Amino acid sequence: MSTAETSRFVRLRVELVLEVTDEEAVTKAALRRLAAESDMPAAERVPAESAVREDTAEALAYLVDPFDLVGEVPGIDLQQASWSSEQVEYDPDSPDWDLDEDDVDQDDAYDDEIDDEDGGRVSGG
Repeated sequence: MSTAETSRFVRLRVELVLEVTDEEAVTKAALRRLAAESDMPAAERVPAESAVREDTAEALAYLVDPFDLVGEVPGIDLQQASWSSEQVEYDPDSPDWDLDEDDVDQDDAYDDEIDDEDGGRVSGG
């Protein structure tokens, strides 16, 4: 594909596993960030504060912002971002956590398969 044929859009996927060593500090920081958002209506603020107090992963979702990660990168304009956080069991020795294991997106690999006559999956062309 020549440069003229390539898309100007790039999907950047980042996965982080963070160890929370001080839940109270994370919660307080998230509450401070919520308090600083002057344009957030009270109807949204109250449930957001409640969620942050109840769930450290939710607090992190308020603190880690993809816009902050790329906002100062020259030559780009962030078009869309989504992120989520969840508490997970982490074992650094488990092969499930080997980030270098496979660069192929599992959904893409599955999309390349088709159903055979018996309802099984076979690899497509």
